[in-house]
Amino acid sequence: MKFRYIIAGAGITGLTIAERIANVLGDDVLVIERDRHIGGNCYDFYDDAGLLIHKYGPHIFHTSDKEVWDYLSEFTDWRLYQHKVLTFVDGQMLPLPICAETINRLFGLRLAHNEIDAFLDSIREADRPVNNSEDVVLKNAGSVIYEKFFKNYTKKQWDMYPDELDASVISRVPIRTNDDQRYFTDTYQGLPRRGYTEMMHRMADHPKIHLLLGTDYQSVLGEIEHERLVCTAPVDAHFGYKLGRLKYRSLDIRFETHDGDFQPASVVNYPNDYDFTRITEYKKLTGQQSDRTTISFEFPTWEGRPYYPVPTPEQKALYTQYKALADETPDVVFAGRLGEYRYYNMDAAVASALRIFQEKLAR
Repeated sequence: MKFRYIIAGAGITGLTIAERIANVLGDDVLVIERDRHIGGNCYDFYDDAGLLIHKYGPHIFHTSDKEVWDYLSEFTDWRLYQHKVLTFVDGQMLPLPICAETINRLFGLRLAHNEIDAFLDSIREADRPVNNSEDVVLKNAGSVIYEKFFKNYTKKQWDMYPDELDASVISRVPIRTNDDQRYFTDTYQGLPRRGYTEMMHRMADHPKIHLLLGTDYQSVLGEIEHERLVCTAPVDAHFGYKLGRLKYRSLDIRFETHDGDFQPASVVNYPNDYDFTRITEYKKLTGQQSDRTTISFEFPTWEGRPYYPVPTPEQKALYTQYKALADETPDVVFAGRLGEYRYYNMDAAVASALRIFQEKLAR
């Protein structure tokens, strides 16, 4: 077989680049995917109850980048959806991000919106120097909010307390002085009306895009003549872990199906109680009407599918060494969360893929 381009990985980054190669350059491209499905961590499917669920945890698309929104709109209609999250603290379901209602209910107050800032000034540690994520929260929100919302949730999510993590992990603490309870405030928000998998099948629906699923790209790469490889697989795996393994935090996601409804919001966080971090009820995301409901519990773990690059100085230093190897490999373009060892939201992943195509492939 002979292809000018091979892409390792059929997630949203790989398929964006494949679509551009086929439609803009008119070249054949082979996409090799280890999973037996396309979509990467965005993969969704209908379960036995007929409910559209996200296999690897909830994905809500949000962006203020009109170019990205318009690009994906070529492949899907949208269910417009404004995401709201509750967090279970002290036996109450409180809005998150923290807003006026959260503060009033948490502290037993009845502050007007124009009084919130003064109250926060009285509890935050405004002069605290920022060296880690704990400092970010204490400086912006004070010790009570830190203890009840961030400390234990971060420990569950990362197996480290905030004072062990780089300040970028909690780079800012959004606190609203009004009652805007939306989790995101981006201009465009929603979910593909028929699901992410359907959207990405439409992205790949081109005679010059060839899919090889259920295959590790490294096991067949030597048998396929090609000029350029776009690698969205883990950068350390590509180089045979020769410098050591990069660490990733993963998730053990457990699904249950029940009669009726389960919880008052699509997502409820549990920062302090239980071993899981959150429960998602999928029909509240998708808008499906059903007398049954499917939920998922997320248990962070060090084993399994790589989800989140670990933001510690040691891991950043190791990736810098792999990046130097990548820069010395001109026939391979590394892209995406795993290829660049960088956390990307979906819109940022698409924007980066479009930029990489334009700067490194189209020219």
